[in-house]
Amino acid sequence: MGGERRPVAYNRGMRILTRAVVLGVLLAGILCPAPAAARSLERGNGPEPSTLDPHRCPEVACANVLRDLFEGLVAEDGAGNLIPGLAERWDVSEDGRSWTFHLREGLRWSNGEPLDAGQVLASLRRAFEPATAAPFAAHLDAIEHAAAVQRGERPPAALGVSAPDARTLVFRLSRSADLPRLLTLPIAYPVHLPSLAEHGARFTRPGRLVSNGAYQLAEWLPQAHLVVERNPHFREPAPIERVRFHVTEDAAAELRRFEAGGLHITETLPPQPLEHLRARFGEQLRISPYLGSFWLGFNLTRPPFKDSPALREALVLAVDRDILTRHVTGLGEAPAWGVVPPGTAGYTPPVPAVASLTQRQREARARALYAQAGYSRERPLQIELRYNTSTPHRRMALAVAAMWRETLGVRTTLRNEEWKVFVGTRRQRAITEVFRGGWIADIDDARNFLGTFHSQSPANWSGLDDREYDALLAAADAAPTLERRQSLLRQAEHRLQATHAVVPLYFYTSRHLVHRDVLGFEANPLDRHPSRFLRFAEAP
Repeated sequence: MGGERRPVAYNRGMRILTRAVVLGVLLAGILCPAPAAARSLERGNGPEPSTLDPHRCPEVACANVLRDLFEGLVAEDGAGNLIPGLAERWDVSEDGRSWTFHLREGLRWSNGEPLDAGQVLASLRRAFEPATAAPFAAHLDAIEHAAAVQRGERPPAALGVSAPDARTLVFRLSRSADLPRLLTLPIAYPVHLPSLAEHGARFTRPGRLVSNGAYQLAEWLPQAHLVVERNPHFREPAPIERVRFHVTEDAAAELRRFEAGGLHITETLPPQPLEHLRARFGEQLRISPYLGSFWLGFNLTRPPFKDSPALREALVLAVDRDILTRHVTGLGEAPAWGVVPPGTAGYTPPVPAVASLTQRQREARARALYAQAGYSRERPLQIELRYNTSTPHRRMALAVAAMWRETLGVRTTLRNEEWKVFVGTRRQRAITEVFRGGWIADIDDARNFLGTFHSQSPANWSGLDDREYDALLAAADAAPTLERRQSLLRQAEHRLQATHAVVPLYFYTSRHLVHRDVLGFEANPLDRHPSRFLRFAEAP
């Protein structure tokens, strides 16, 4: 009998010992925390990325991740300044039409294979193939024959890029352009074509995606998160070893996760009084100017907005932007009457005459135009306003719908969709009537905003087909001087305003919460923050 008790006493003792060891480990973790580099950086990233194919990326959510996974010939540092990427240096001819990029020695993919100029060239050709259907290929249409290649009128080999040797790439341009800045875009990133050939569309999955940036893809759990880990073959080890990009479509839920310690950086903030946020978060609140505009688009390819400029203008005028920016968004946004934000390099946006009217005057004109279009309170316009799932977007949609109803009697049905569904619906223009739009600058250039409304642009979600507008963009592209180019771009935006293809609402600010332990997060107009320039504060 006595022998039966020994195991019991022994197990109790082991439990006591185990608890003591665990407690010791926990205390050691508190007193001697893990090295900063070993911690995982938790980042909010908005909606689920639609793809990790650099050439097909259409939105900010995928671009944020791609900037960690890939690197182009030219890169940007944490403050948005141009720095050498794959290319250690570059030269330009006197006329600005020929650029030569000299690649670094010893470049490698994340699987250890060598990366040379020939592979970059082959990848660029793939980006412009019609089958790739790159949504933003037009950003690089200054490259000789680029547009013709994408339309299938010329073979990919006709693209104005050559690789005279393994470490040199030469670009020929049909017009002057800030090529180094353009080459920071995901469409210019190299894609590992052997992986694409082997796996097809699934080459972007973990274990298959071969990248060349500071990180490599480790995990992708749909509608939850993506994890990237330090690429051992990148020339400069990133200070932070592991980064998790969380899907955070609900801004309010994202804020709660930050407060609970689940995020180091939020992608955005829900609408709240600015003074309240500053009181709660202090220096962790980061708000700064941002080259982005928010607007609602009309589907111009079908009724009720096709061939009805009076109706479109009525809806533009019925929105009180001052109320929206003061009480609905409230984070420093500026009311918008166009699509190009103030502060865009070398550009002064045109201001339409209606901007100088009082809101009461604008609403009176809106009612007259509404009646001219054949509508009244007895015969109201009934439309759908479609937006992607997001707390700020829902608040905005509710506010705009209420203004339309109060001023004109419009009856608006709100339709929210998950991001990927919304993007597809908006692109097809089949059932869309009014939709949430907007643009975040890829480069600091007015044409980056205006080019999306060209009749041939894949980002022309409204379906605008205006010959005068297209001609002004073409003239700006061919302008002999920067001053003349900017003048023509202003004329183009003035023409866009006159078509009433969109309802401009406001110009963005970037707004994030950044944990005090995260260093290196610098405000910049394009709001880009590659993880390799971030680091954790060392424990005291």
